[in-house]
Formats: sequence, structure tokens, C-alpha cells
Amino acid sequence: MRTLVEPPPSLRCDNCRDELRFKQLVEAADGTSDLDEEIFICVRCGCEKVFIVHHDHNMPHIKGP
Repeated sequence: MRTLVEPPPSLRCDNCRDELRFKQLVEAADGTSDLDEEIFICVRCGCEKVFIVHHDHNMPHIKGP
């Protein structure tokens, strides 16, 4: 999983156009899929948006607190 310090300008909320921040990564439970879900949340209205991304097997995993 990549660490996001600040989201790219293209990640904007569909409701209020404020920025989306990374919330969590959901990996495929069966381990056979190369697709993961990245969930972002709007800093203003709390709306969530899910992006389907390819799993990067070379990127080390980072555990949250």
C-alpha cells in the first residue's frame, strides 16, 4: 500500500468538491485476486468513494495504529 500524505488534486468529492483523503485499503480475502479496494473519505461532508486498483505485490504492507 502506498502512503498518501496529501491526495492528488484529481481526488475530489462528487458532492461538495472538497478533497478526499485515504481511509483504508481492503485487500481481496481469497488472495487470488489482483484487485484491491481503496476507500477515500471527504474531509468536509464525509462522503466515501471506493476505487478498484491493481494489487502491487512488490510494495511492502504498512499496518495502521
